[in-house]
Amino acid sequence: MAADDPFFLGVDGGATRCRARLRDSSGALLAQTAGPAANIYVDYASALSVVRAAISEALDQAGLRLDDSRCVALGLGLAGLSTGAEAARIVADLATLDCVASVRAANDAVTACLGAHAGADGGIVIAGTGSAGIARVGGREIVIGGRGFLLGDDGSAARIGADAIRAAVRACDGLGPSTPLTQSLMQKFANDPHVALQWALSAKPSDYGAFAPAVLDAAREGDALGRSIVEAAASALAALTRAVRALGADRVALVGGLSEGIRPHLPADLDSALLRPLFDATDGAILLAGGILPASPNKSEGS
Repeated sequence: MAADDPFFLGVDGGATRCRARLRDSSGALLAQTAGPAANIYVDYASALSVVRAAISEALDQAGLRLDDSRCVALGLGLAGLSTGAEAARIVADLATLDCVASVRAANDAVTACLGAHAGADGGIVIAGTGSAGIARVGGREIVIGGRGFLLGDDGSAARIGADAIRAAVRACDGLGPSTPLTQSLMQKFANDPHVALQWALSAKPSDYGAFAPAVLDAAREGDALGRSIVEAAASALAALTRAVRALGADRVALVGGLSEGIRPHLPADLDSALLRPLFDATDGAILLAGGILPASPNKSEGS
């Protein structure tokens, strides 16, 4: 492989994992890797380290090195990136890599939208560890709802998990109803609210999100608390969908690790209207970098 050929490397740095994918100038897949969370909102230094490792591993798979001549256009979609100053910071930190010819960075909602519609206008609702909506109309992106775990993320896996654990602790204290869900969750903390509190002091959004599958399972099994938490999440995602449509996005896709699990709980009209994405956020980052994608998605390349 000639080092002076053009390559396009997309990185999707999310709150649960970081993925990197390398394509050549024809859109052919050359390498892809996955690593731990890379959320600059939670820990910038750690996220940068994870992103650098993902870049290095992808290049290594393709037979390139970090010290090769500048032949890679790098696109980054990063959870927690919300300002131009943050984008400039990550661009400056990664532009020092010898192999990088150019760097572009955006919020991961932007790259997810680019991938979902193969670069065309449209909208998305993200239901993952976090949540957000984005409308891309006339090449201009408007992000709504993606305000982080403390101020947003309604309808997300992290919010579902946090609501469930909070309800479990309240039930243990006799301040709320006890259900099979609250009982099973408290068993994770030795049935001791103090153990849960100590865990919560250092827990990250992804730690809370890890409990979402159990809540979805409980809702399917008829647990009243699980059902109310999931219904609240579905209502929040429905509100995001309607807001994205109101911004002018005619085509809206539902994306993220929670998307299929939450679909059965959405209003019927929204479930049928929300599309499946054409490509994922990692390929959206490749589009951000100036690359192209294959004519049709290869399902084995996505999430």
